[in-house]
This record gives sequence, structure tokens and C-alpha cells, in this order.
Amino acid sequence: MKRFDLTKLKNDFIPRMVELMNTEIQEGENAIFMFEIGDFSGIQASADCIKENNWTLMNSIKFNEVDWTLVVKKEQPKLMTTEETNEPK
Repeated sequence: MKRFDLTKLKNDFIPRMVELMNTEIQEGENAIFMFEIGDFSGIQASADCIKENNWTLMNSIKFNEVDWTLVVKKEQPKLMTTEETNEPK
């Protein structure tokens, strides 16, 4: 697991996040990214980017008043069965 602080990039952090995932993170490995929240549009944009790249978003949380943290696994998301979600049949 590697941690990357992208807060200095403000709203332009997504290209760097993709670059780091492609060059620094091995298949099956997790990465932690911290970025500045700004107008909150980066949160949805980052989730969309993760989905488009076929990675797994493990966690997405507000870290403090100005920063957001993502935990991303470099592997295709797994589909859960009804039994795994504990939903009634």
C-alpha cells in the first residue's frame, strides 16, 4: 500500500492519480490518495475515474475540513451475490 498526497494539485489531481495508479501501483495493490475537497466536484469525478479504469474504490472519506481520502485497489471490482449482501431474497 502506498500513500500519495495530491492536495497541492487542487482540482487537477485526477490525471496524476491515474498516472500513479498506472506506474506506481501493482495489480492487486492498494493506494491511498489525499486531495483537497474544493467545490466537491472532485469527489464524484474521482469515483467516476476509478470506475472507468476498472479499479475498486475501497473507501472514500472526508479526512478533515479541507481534504478527502480515497483508498483504491488496482483490481476489477467484484460483483457481490445476494448472500454476500445479506439482502432478503
